[in-house]
Amino acid sequence: MSTTPQKKWLIYILECIDDSLYCGITNNLEKRLKQHKGEIKGGAKYTRSHLPCKLVYKEKSASRSEALKREAIIKKMSKVEKQTLINSLKQDLN
Repeated sequence: MSTTPQKKWLIYILECIDDSLYCGITNNLEKRLKQHKGEIKGGAKYTRSHLPCKLVYKEKSASRSEALKREAIIKKMSKVEKQTLINSLKQDLN
């Protein structure tokens, strides 16, 4: 019996040109960042009007459901709390 590989979900935060923060989830970060940059169709309306944006934070999630729950928690945080999260849990973004 073969098993289908599970998609790996990430929660990410982008910092936009006006210092605003955008939080989202994806199972393909490279593609999603291209969408946000307008290189391919599908980016968020918010980021299209706040370009350029750069990736400042990412964290792994066990499932899409867990990623959505974590995204909701992060979106409810104040900007100061989000900055603390970014600064305290920075991961290698390369």
